[in-house]
Amino acid sequence: MRIFLTGANGFIGGAAAKALIAGGHSVRGLVRDRAKADAVRAHGIEAVIGSLDDAALLRAEAAASDGVVNAANSGHRGAVEALIAALAGTGKPLVHSSGTSIIADKAMGEPSDRIFHEDTPIAPEPERVARVAIDRLVLDAPGIRAVVLCNSMIYGHAIGPPAQSVQIPVLVQQAKTSGVVRYIGRGLNRWSNVHIADVAALYALAIVKAPAASFIYVESGEEALGEVARAIATGLGLGAAQSWPAEAAFEAWGREKAMFSLGSNSRVRGKAAEILGWAPQHRSINDWIARELV
Repeated sequence: MRIFLTGANGFIGGAAAKALIAGGHSVRGLVRDRAKADAVRAHGIEAVIGSLDDAALLRAEAAASDGVVNAANSGHRGAVEALIAALAGTGKPLVHSSGTSIIADKAMGEPSDRIFHEDTPIAPEPERVARVAIDRLVLDAPGIRAVVLCNSMIYGHAIGPPAQSVQIPVLVQQAKTSGVVRYIGRGLNRWSNVHIADVAALYALAIVKAPAASFIYVESGEEALGEVARAIATGLGLGAAQSWPAEAAFEAWGREKAMFSLGSNSRVRGKAAEILGWAPQHRSINDWIARELV
């Protein structure tokens, strides 16, 4: 297949592109400038220079493709609308990237028993209403084999062009700067998680095999953020991980990142293995930290 992929130099997009190419597909990847174009070409991706704001470019590339993977900004509604407009009625696949912060709470380090399955109704916090609406827009798109992959906390080293995930690098950088690994509150909040190599493998499966209107939670494990922080402290050879009150975390990481990425619960269970035959090879984020963080 000829795949058009947005976010080709990103953590998810670069890895997905590598897996698609390994599967025999050709990938045209959207990047913002020549330097990023050179970076993705080194990984076998044909670069398309442009931005998510260029609706005409997105429509043209999508229309000329056999399928689209949107691995760039999951909150950019205009880009999604352009891709849907180009693919409507064609039956071609559109794989859209979402994230499980759409079901995250505002627990700030406290635990939760809530576990979301793919058929569990979502009532998002106000800050995530727009993203949930975009997911639904994709799934309801007419005449498209629409798929939403809702990624949990992703860990691992970049597979494609140099890039980083959202959560673990933030914790590591703060620890290296201050000498202390921090978690929020009691650190009892839990996130489902998944290794980037397994994420990439699922994208390659989804573009070919996922049924229309598939909403899939991407996860292969779960851990408390306090335990993740302790594993990082051990991996970096630092002292004991320490708690931060909410206001200190807000000041250091920003309110939204602290609340929805590091202080919340985001516990999901997906059926990707059952639906698509996905076989994740990594099951423990803390084992990965112990082996490969440094």
